Amino acid sequence: MGTRVVPETLKEMKHQSDPITMLTCYDFPTALFQEAAGVDVIFVGDSVGINILGYQGPQQVTMHDMLHHTRAVRRGVSNALLLSDLPYGSYATSDTAAANSQCLVDAGAEAVKLEGGDRVLEAISGIISKGIPVVGHLGHTPQTREGTRRVYGDRAEEANSLLDGSLALERAGVIAIVLECVPERIARLVSERLEIPTIGIGSGRGCDGQVLVSPDLLGLNDFVFRYSKRYGDLSATITQAFSQFVEEVKGHRYPGKDHRYLIKADELRKFEDLIG
Repeated sequence: MGTRVVPETLKEMKHQSDPITMLTCYDFPTALFQEAAGVDVIFVGDSVGINILGYQGPQQVTMHDMLHHTRAVRRGVSNALLLSDLPYGSYATSDTAAANSQCLVDAGAEAVKLEGGDRVLEAISGIISKGIPVVGHLGHTPQTREGTRRVYGDRAEEANSLLDGSLALERAGVIAIVLECVPERIARLVSERLEIPTIGIGSGRGCDGQVLVSPDLLGLNDFVFRYSKRYGDLSATITQAFSQFVEEVKGHRYPGKDHRYLIKADELRKFEDLIG
């Protein structure tokens, strides 16, 4: 957008039919790249666990992890809205949700995100009472996922529950809702009934914005989700660069003449005299 994005901007963008762009980010240099690209919302997601920390799932991500990465990303963000995930188990009660959200804000976040509908309404109330903006998350919820089905809302009762949950989150005061892996027609219907924006991931074209996991977008992961689009193939580029480094060092071609520092001849002679 080129101007500072604040929580209120998201609703304005929805009503101006200006699609919201959001990407996950876990470090300072990536934040600089996303800022330069004009990303609206830079998101420190708990996907940091799988993509950066080598964890098996989001349930292993801790507040310490989220605070560390939020601080790093904060140093590279100037115009985008910085959103951070509340990790699994960090918002079980209203008090803990508020306290942990404040910690994320102190680390540089401008809003926090949590998963769930009715069960998190008290937590949302506690966070908002501290003046901290909240983003909701419905549909496929990785922190509490059960079974093997990824899509949520492709059954009438689920779709109705999704709509009810979205309306409940809006009444609770959230500034936006992430809809993950929801059928396109359902996501569109939900989005049309809300005053606040929806940001989709795997939920089609009817949402008010889109979010992707940056390592998926960049081609850094071997696995590919149906909803994800690769905009680059950095995996091949990085592997080739590392391999070339190994090959050149082993072959005595690196470092070369251009990669060294020199010493003046008289200083070298003085040194040689000193060591005999």
